Amino acid sequence: QVQLVESGGGLVQPGGSLRLSCAASGSIFSIYAMGWYRQAPGKQRELVASITSGGSTNYADFVKGRFTISRDNTKNTVYLQMNSLKPEDTAVYRCNLKWVLGESWGQGTQVTVSS
Repeated sequence: QVQLVESGGGLVQPGGSLRLSCAASGSIFSIYAMGWYRQAPGKQRELVASITSGGSTNYADFVKGRFTISRDNTKNTVYLQMNSLKPEDTAVYRCNLKWVLGESWGQGTQVTVSS
């Protein structure tokens, strides 16, 4: 069974930074990609960023230039460095893993951007 454990969310002022981490554990092999999605109240879930096992990245337009996704393949861990945060970035951020046997999700971590 695959487990994804996220950390790093919290409350930050506009313009501030946070770093999210997601560690995958369990009998995992042949990971295709890991990524982050977010969902704000009353809105649909949306992709924030993803990274393949080879290091190719994909970003939503609304975070380009502000967020950076990275991963440590030796630890099956993905990171999301979030800079220049805006109030509209407030959401629950969930880690996603796609691998040969399917897809797994983390429980989510709350990010609140407010003064």
